Amino acid sequence: MRYCAKVEYDGTGYYGFQRQREEPTIQSELEQAIAEVSGSKITIVYAGRTDSGVHAFGQVIAFDLDWHHTVDDLHRALNARLPKTIALKTLNAARQDFHPRYDAQKRVYEYNIYNYPVRSPHCRLHSWHIKRPLDVGAMNNAAQLIMGVHDFSTFGQPPQGTNTVREVFNSQWRRVDDLIIFNIVANAYLKRMVRSLVGTLKAVGDGSWTIKDFERAFLAKNRNHAGQTAPACGLFLMSVSYEEVKLGD
Repeated sequence: MRYCAKVEYDGTGYYGFQRQREEPTIQSELEQAIAEVSGSKITIVYAGRTDSGVHAFGQVIAFDLDWHHTVDDLHRALNARLPKTIALKTLNAARQDFHPRYDAQKRVYEYNIYNYPVRSPHCRLHSWHIKRPLDVGAMNNAAQLIMGVHDFSTFGQPPQGTNTVREVFNSQWRRVDDLIIFNIVANAYLKRMVRSLVGTLKAVGDGSWTIKDFERAFLAKNRNHAGQTAPACGLFLMSVSYEEVKLGD
């Protein structure tokens, strides 16, 4: 039977999601837990390959497993064996041909900037600390320029092939106390795309770039024209949406 799960994890200390030969990853922890529970060595498939240090509230995985107990039993057993940094928020049976990556319609990421003169010990692993005040209005005006279908080659490289065109459905900053949060919704992303966008939009916010500078860089379709790439610690994969699959709450 094929199962699908929504996974939450703190990416601090992991070398990204995808399994590596020797380094700890989210995928290797998940597959080890499944093997311990079931006695079967399986390979999971997933919606997105998050980088080292990136977090998730709504990563989606799927795997095939011959399990003779209930789904709830499997859910409880896996969470009991996973480290405290990883949890299956939901686990459900799925159609046999479901694929978290290829069936995905939209992916939502958020990025946290802690914008305050003094660093925060509590936020240090989950945000980018920027001391200088940021103009959220200017950052939002620049962020609106990427809405729609565009070539995003200034801000990243394709994970495979040569296609750098993506569709962005939402691109917006909001302030919550001392946090400035970037929300972006797209059909897919290039490697480093969100972090590159955040770093470049931050330059607009601190006044070192104008909105016109951002637009010129975007239209240049050249990776060398982007601003700095924001650190991984502030980035969260929030959710992945599908036409039919119900992942639960």
